[in-house]
Amino acid sequence: MSTDAAPPRLEMRGIKKSFGPTVALAGVDLVVAPGEVHALVGENGAGKSTLMKVLSGALTADAGQMWLDGKPYLPAGPLDARRQGVVMIYQELALAPHLSVEDNILLGQEPCAWGLLRRSEMRRRTREALEKLEHPELNPDTPVGDLSPGMQQLVEIARALAVHCRMLVLDEPTSSLSRDDMQHLFALIERLRGQGLAIVYISHFLEEVQSVAERFTVLRDGATVGGGLVKETKIPEIVALMVGRNLTELFPHSQRTPGDVILDLRELSGPVKPEDATLSLRRGEVLGIAGLVGAGRTELLRTVFGLDAVRRGEVRLGAYVGPASPARRWAQGMGFLSEDRKNEGLALGLSVGDNMTLSQLRGFGPAGLVLPGRQAAAVSAWVEKLSIRCRSGSQPISDLSGGNQQKVALARLLHHGVDVLLLDEPTRGIDVGSKAQIYKLIDELALAGKAVLLVSSYLPELLGICDRIAVMCRGRLLPARPVTELDEHSLMLEATGGEAA
Repeated sequence: MSTDAAPPRLEMRGIKKSFGPTVALAGVDLVVAPGEVHALVGENGAGKSTLMKVLSGALTADAGQMWLDGKPYLPAGPLDARRQGVVMIYQELALAPHLSVEDNILLGQEPCAWGLLRRSEMRRRTREALEKLEHPELNPDTPVGDLSPGMQQLVEIARALAVHCRMLVLDEPTSSLSRDDMQHLFALIERLRGQGLAIVYISHFLEEVQSVAERFTVLRDGATVGGGLVKETKIPEIVALMVGRNLTELFPHSQRTPGDVILDLRELSGPVKPEDATLSLRRGEVLGIAGLVGAGRTELLRTVFGLDAVRRGEVRLGAYVGPASPARRWAQGMGFLSEDRKNEGLALGLSVGDNMTLSQLRGFGPAGLVLPGRQAAAVSAWVEKLSIRCRSGSQPISDLSGGNQQKVALARLLHHGVDVLLLDEPTRGIDVGSKAQIYKLIDELALAGKAVLLVSSYLPELLGICDRIAVMCRGRLLPARPVTELDEHSLMLEATGGEAA
């Protein structure tokens, strides 16, 4: 253990964890100082979540030692970890939406006397926690379900502060936040760091890591493979540590020659958004849709695909004109990849193979029958083509990492043989290695004559792989322009309605 006069806030040495024959952690080291934001990065499956579950008491390590402020630390469970000042806030927030802000902040640690809640003490402790956040607009009596995702995240952080947190873990904290909420979160992280709180920050967005973290540690295949000062390390160097090789071209963009128009929108309006959207998409083209959260990008794709009603306007898909149901869109050669992978994009209770093929079972047997051997062969071919990491097609898809789940969802569209792909945030929440593979796949699809309409909040992604980009602002779609005429600043200006980015 470190012998410095001022010990680290957290020290983890030689942490090992296996699940049967699978080694999840192979002797990981992590050191975080008081008042430090330390980024923990790595691909999906690298061991980040397992390591943090050991830290937060959700798992017990097979070997290794931990210290907290120089004292041995071995939590008996998550509640014991919280009592010792170690709190983990997961990407999927653990809040009770029907309860108030106050009830959520003190849930499980309510002050009581003779079996009755001490409401005055609850209010005092709630206000103390909220004051540290410096968000006076957060009312203790408001039901959490009525709050925005950004405000709900603040409630989670207030819960941590209410137990006198010393060590805070933030797992993909910006995955569902708007740009403004992100900036508020970064400002709060800086204030908490100034108060001496130690923070482990997990994110796939390395630009965020550059903004908020001072040091970083990289995990790969369950082992610590590098780290250092963020300001002294370039993003390509971090990426090379994460994937174990140099990614010479993260955004492949082959020479494309767009063909005939295959999707044509004319003054299309949905129930609320979009409003009078006009757009043409050609074969062999990748057309990006940029905009802020809530601008109507997802609603545009849902309306085109038939998930939302068409209020007015026209959708022309090849030879087909007019609105249609999702089933008809599949039959017409259009596929949709939802941004909500867990609730809409996949059937988590089914296998990898079933998720890949259920939309198109023809050809697997005579008279509508499905012969398992034929289905398995088709699934194996897609698993190999997309480099999906799984034991077999019969493995539950819930066992796979986020990046591999996303590749299965893409494989379903390819298996169906669609000509037009509507992709809504296809790389959200997945690691940089999986992103590179998906970018390469999109490039190959465009070269094969497929048409891709891509929604993304990550501007470098749009600029890197798209031929043209159109911006949505408050429900309205602006004209698409070639990427050669655009940059991040101009896209953000259009997305904010001309306001300074």
